[in-house]
Amino acid sequence: MIPRVGESVRPDRRYTTRHGAYAVLVRGDDVLLTHQSAPVPEFQLPGGGIDPGESALQALHREVREETGWTIAPLCRLGAFRRFTYMPEYRLWAEKICAVYLARAVRRIGPPAEPDHTAVWTPAALAPSLVANDGDRRFLAQLASGAPGSRPR
Repeated sequence: MIPRVGESVRPDRRYTTRHGAYAVLVRGDDVLLTHQSAPVPEFQLPGGGIDPGESALQALHREVREETGWTIAPLCRLGAFRRFTYMPEYRLWAEKICAVYLARAVRRIGPPAEPDHTAVWTPAALAPSLVANDGDRRFLAQLASGAPGSRPR
């Protein structure tokens, strides 16, 4: 059972299932977040939707590179959450099923390619208070608390 976070399901809405892969990216005591300035300004874990024919790890590498300009080395899957939300860029209501991975940022290859995105290194202890959704917050809080398996070895 994948835990639901955020808004309750609305019976008057039809939801499209969207699978995605997201990364908790660490470097020392910092994590790499992405700030998306449009359509709604917010901090979030880097990542996004899994395209047809793509594995979760392929999508994770692609999305992190597009949103942050960094290459990564995934370390382990931390877990998953699902949330029901409106996605204005796609004009649809979605049930987002979000797999979250712990990863290490390897190399910056350039600026984010994704429009309206900025990569921001922030202290891990501060990150949970910055992100916009409860699922991201849960995994960042786990990292900040030093829970077993939440830090790279």
